[in-house]
Amino acid sequence: MILGIGTDLAEVARYQFDEKKLAWFARRVYTEEEMAYAFTKRLWAERLAGFYAAKEAARKAFGFAIPWRQVGVSHERSGRPVLRFFGAAAELPERFHVTRSHLTITHTASMASAFVILEGD
Repeated sequence: MILGIGTDLAEVARYQFDEKKLAWFARRVYTEEEMAYAFTKRLWAERLAGFYAAKEAARKAFGFAIPWRQVGVSHERSGRPVLRFFGAAAELPERFHVTRSHLTITHTASMASAFVILEGD
């Protein structure tokens, strides 16, 4: 049974920060894993935009704001993106009876999009 659906669209240009603004924004929004992953890629702003869209899509799927650094994107060995929850948000899937979550992220040079589905039994 679907418990929640969320989607978001982010403009890549908004994530092409200078070094100072990047450090400030990263401390407030991204996990260390997200930052490390993004900077393994040549077009890192596309990844940051995609991660932001995924966080916002997760917030929409749950129906309320989750602190930015308490929800993050990780990757399975296959490369498939997955949501991870940290801190107080770590209990959200269990509290809302989410047994599976699905995340897809796509991006172009100008836009990034993410879609989240939360499932329960």
